[in-house]
Amino acid sequence: MAGQVEISERLLDYVRSVSLRDDEILRDLVAETASMPALNAMVTMPEEGQLLAMLVGLTGADRVLEIGTFTGYSTLCMARALPPGGRIVTCDINERWTRVARRYWERAGVSDRIELRLGDGAETMETLLAEHGPETFDLVFIDADKTGYARYYEEALTHLRPGGLIVLDNTLYFGRVADPEADDPDTVAIRALNAALLADSRVELSMLVMADGITLVRKNKVR
Repeated sequence: MAGQVEISERLLDYVRSVSLRDDEILRDLVAETASMPALNAMVTMPEEGQLLAMLVGLTGADRVLEIGTFTGYSTLCMARALPPGGRIVTCDINERWTRVARRYWERAGVSDRIELRLGDGAETMETLLAEHGPETFDLVFIDADKTGYARYYEEALTHLRPGGLIVLDNTLYFGRVADPEADDPDTVAIRALNAALLADSRVELSMLVMADGITLVRKNKVR
């Protein structure tokens, strides 16, 4: 059985050349975000945005919750994939970053599908639960502060319908999760979450070795 292919820059360029279907709006958003000092590593990889859009379609999601908006690349990809009447609620704490996001949502013509909530992610999730009740979302995407992932995950399970999907970004965290010497709070938090997910009988689980690690978690249907 063949092992995992090492992804070189040349191979990544090839993969994008034969599979990536981005456009000028998405490329401009990536370029503007990359121009912000020290923020380049936070840009969603284009192939991940395309995967998220496909997952929205595959799950038939019309209600999506996103924790961590940043400059809105993933939000835009998922909003485009929503069916008529679909909606995405996206949460972030940074008004400066989300001002960039709003411009591109408007340019892409999807701003009417997106509800942005500024504030602490966990608190926003509690507010949404009070407003709409449990099990009202079809897909939840988590890409925010890593030390908050465990709480976001538990809240997401409450918000998610049975059979719905949680997508967690950065679950390999620059490869540091496999380094026993890495003991910074973010790495420790992601490592602990990965172990907890493996032991969680409430869900089905698959970790994808792409981008910075993407974990798909499907909430079990009620039997």
